[in-house]
Amino acid sequence: MNISSFDDLLQAARQQTEPQRLLFVFTRADLPADATSAQRERFKDGQGGALVPIMCVDKTPDELHTFADLAEESRQFGQEWHVVFATAMSGNGGLAPSSSAAEMPLQRMVEAIKAGNLGTLIPFDQQGQSLTLG
Repeated sequence: MNISSFDDLLQAARQQTEPQRLLFVFTRADLPADATSAQRERFKDGQGGALVPIMCVDKTPDELHTFADLAEESRQFGQEWHVVFATAMSGNGGLAPSSSAAEMPLQRMVEAIKAGNLGTLIPFDQQGQSLTLG
């Protein structure tokens, strides 16, 4: 299935034979302290910078009905974000993975984002549309 929106992700997760737990890492665009003046100008124009993880959460597909639900919950933490990365964990024996089982995979997601290794993660914009980063 081609996932072009958050709704596609929810639909795909709900169609799996084993229950899923969805993992999300919210990021914001930022510049390193040693950025050049040219980099600062590009960033000011909405280009460049790096995506920095600022918060993460795990949910079962049943805990989310729409992207708006996830975005609203994220606003309760008072941190502006630009891109949210998603992936899923598959359950076993008809049971979804627990939140505690998601802690290490979430931490690995954070580290992968910091390192720029985004291959298995799906990025979404603030409207829940998938992005192509490059």
